[in-house]
Amino acid sequence: MTATGYDLAVVGAGIVGLGHAAAARERGLRVVVIDRATQITGASVRNFGHICVTAQSGEARQYAERARELWLRYAGRAGFWVRESGTVVVARAADELAVIQEWSRAESGVALIGAGDVTGKAPVVGAVGGAWLPRDLQVDPRQAAPALARHLADTGVEFRWRTSALGVAGGVLHTTRDPIHADAVVVAVGHDVDQLYPHVAEAAGVLRCGLDMLLVEPAALPAPLRAPVLTGWSLLRYSGSRDVPAAAALRERLATEHPDLYALDLNQMYTQRPDGTVIVGDTHYRSTSVAPFQAESSFDALADVTRELFGLTRLPVRERWQGVYASAPEEFLIAAPADGLRVVSVTTGIGMTTGLGLGEAVVADLFGARSTGRAVPTVPGA
Repeated sequence: MTATGYDLAVVGAGIVGLGHAAAARERGLRVVVIDRATQITGASVRNFGHICVTAQSGEARQYAERARELWLRYAGRAGFWVRESGTVVVARAADELAVIQEWSRAESGVALIGAGDVTGKAPVVGAVGGAWLPRDLQVDPRQAAPALARHLADTGVEFRWRTSALGVAGGVLHTTRDPIHADAVVVAVGHDVDQLYPHVAEAAGVLRCGLDMLLVEPAALPAPLRAPVLTGWSLLRYSGSRDVPAAAALRERLATEHPDLYALDLNQMYTQRPDGTVIVGDTHYRSTSVAPFQAESSFDALADVTRELFGLTRLPVRERWQGVYASAPEEFLIAAPADGLRVVSVTTGIGMTTGLGLGEAVVADLFGARSTGRAVPTVPGA
């Protein structure tokens, strides 16, 4: 412990907060993490578990590439499931295939594949071709972040649950329990950044994005998914594909032919968890607050497009839920309201993809080459 208490205090135990804690602990720094909940219950466990590296560009791609390395590292140390699955992108129309072709010319990691290769990886109907993204990973979202938190605790990171932040002043993090003295503080509370720093949130245009998602039974699909599945709707979401010229025609066609789905801001995608259940999603709606009332029509729409894509007559649903994450015009919020203080959020739905890499970059900015030289304890499975 330093003369002031801790080297780093992190507010928020989601994957972005854990990314900062892990990076600091790798340097041998003394770290404390506080969270108002009793366990991880937010966006870090409500997502697809898809580490979507190849579809990113620019700053997001840099964080994603580093996060890929860190996911593989921590899966071995913390003992959670990770699959070097790649991703299959399904094209079912000529304009979707045109986007993929342009994207593959700009991105060497996008491999064009034929319809037979698509259906060999996912039992879809109507494919005319697609893409294979071999560098993408998959984790189980309900397992990965909690397992990482337990691993960090085993290596000496202190966790204080049921503890809310009240503010930071003069190197002191004031909480609903004891004050915490730290050389640096990172506030990584996702969409709730406006609860502590409303001016930061307003300046960055941060809103809350609500999602509708489903979990369907293992027997729902005619064959297992060998990889996460993206569709034509997905091509409009991620920066790597949505910025190619052909995406404009695809967007116009989908908006014209499917106005109800377009209004839902659909990202039709699928991942299969180790127990065989399939995560289906998702819709998007944005506001300063997200109403807790979810329209059944949104879930009906998700079920309809899923049955159509996989040629199903029924879709047995096990669970449905609402996700919430931060949304803003830029993909990342990194603000410095005071010396030694960073307010950090992934302001698109790519926190699992980029959060570990982002945390490492922010810790490097805060501490430079500084390391205590302390050895990080080895724990079982490390």
